[in-house]
Amino acid sequence: MNRSQQLGEEKVGKLLLKFSIPAIIGMLVNGLYNIVDRIFVGQGVGALALSGTAISFPFTLAIMAFGMLIGIGATAVISIRLGQQKKEEAEQIVGNAFVLLLAISLIITLLGFAFMDPLLLLFGASSDVLPYAKEYLTVLLWGAVFQTIGFGMNNFIRAEGNPKVAMYTMILGAVLNTILNPIFIFVLHLGVAGSALATVISQFITAVWVLSYFLGKRALLKLHVRNLKLKWAFVRDILAIGVSPFSMQIVGSVVTVLLNKALVNYGGDLSIAAMGVINSIAMLIFMPVFGIGQGAQPILGYNYGARRYDRVKQTLRLSIMGATGVMVFGFILVELFPVALMALFSKDTELIRIGSNGLRIFLIMLPVIGFQVMAVNYFQATGKPRKSLFLSLSRQLIFLVPMILILPKFWGLTGVWLAGPVADLASSGLTVLWLHKDLKQLDTAFIEHSIQ
Repeated sequence: MNRSQQLGEEKVGKLLLKFSIPAIIGMLVNGLYNIVDRIFVGQGVGALALSGTAISFPFTLAIMAFGMLIGIGATAVISIRLGQQKKEEAEQIVGNAFVLLLAISLIITLLGFAFMDPLLLLFGASSDVLPYAKEYLTVLLWGAVFQTIGFGMNNFIRAEGNPKVAMYTMILGAVLNTILNPIFIFVLHLGVAGSALATVISQFITAVWVLSYFLGKRALLKLHVRNLKLKWAFVRDILAIGVSPFSMQIVGSVVTVLLNKALVNYGGDLSIAAMGVINSIAMLIFMPVFGIGQGAQPILGYNYGARRYDRVKQTLRLSIMGATGVMVFGFILVELFPVALMALFSKDTELIRIGSNGLRIFLIMLPVIGFQVMAVNYFQATGKPRKSLFLSLSRQLIFLVPMILILPKFWGLTGVWLAGPVADLASSGLTVLWLHKDLKQLDTAFIEHSIQ
């Protein structure tokens, strides 16, 4: 049985564990990029420097968004093509995706340098925070091309049925970043620029590793020069599916800007630093859930392409159970140990006080979010980009933005923290209705296919 055939024949539970565990480990380790940066910046440079990295976060989200636009979009298309036994087309998609990742990352870098100051001011940087944000972002932008290629193409390794190599990719970069950060900050005294430099070097090594895989003998799908010429049919399919996670990240970037504005108005610079820490803690909790989603995606895509709808439903059910379990565990940690979690990032007592209160409120709806993430992942993996896009945007654009604008007027800083859980609850309810309707259609298709 080759690596792609196992997606349609091996037991779903065993297969999901085989694909998800390496992805979970990889995503957790990958999440350490942002967390390690903030821990060392907070402990080694100061609270205002921590605010500077938080102000720069919308840029990081934007870079990741374009990596997801191509990376996740191409991954879903590759999985479906492999399920349809169209290996040559899957290989062409890998080449097209590489060109798109390279071109988009270069455009981001140029635009970032051209509009850095006005954008950082728009994001909420005060005169005290702006120098730190600019110093951090200047270095980080040089690594945008490495981040998008390494992150985007690593998904393809998992799509072709090699999750362990995808895990090693993430571990390689994150471990290197963890080693270099304290050296550049505490030994060489490079400040926030040192933290960004550690990240860029780590991303460069990761990109080289991923490219060497697709140019070497281990890959089922090779990166060939003949496949670098863009074909509109492939580009269209990649963008159609990738637009959902892309939009979610871009909207997340915009929402972060709105949050920063509200936080400055109702809590000052330290509240922005606190939100940065909350985002880091949330990211650590979300990473295993994203890992489950990444593990489930090729299984969902392959079996949907092969019309094995019973395996599609079983994969979805198990992934929802796993994601919910992770979120409940994260909820317990956040509610019981908020002060200890905040203290990992800073010694500033006022920052810890503000952040621990915000952490408990902002993430109080964690137990219901795992379900929504897996539902969106299901729509992505089965080639239903419109549904995936709408559900992705519902939480942040339809519900969260109005809450950020309305609730602080009544409850100040507490209203800013409350905006998150209110939006989570509303969007999860909407997701239940959409998923129920789609699964009924899947049942009908399964019966019709069985009769044939």
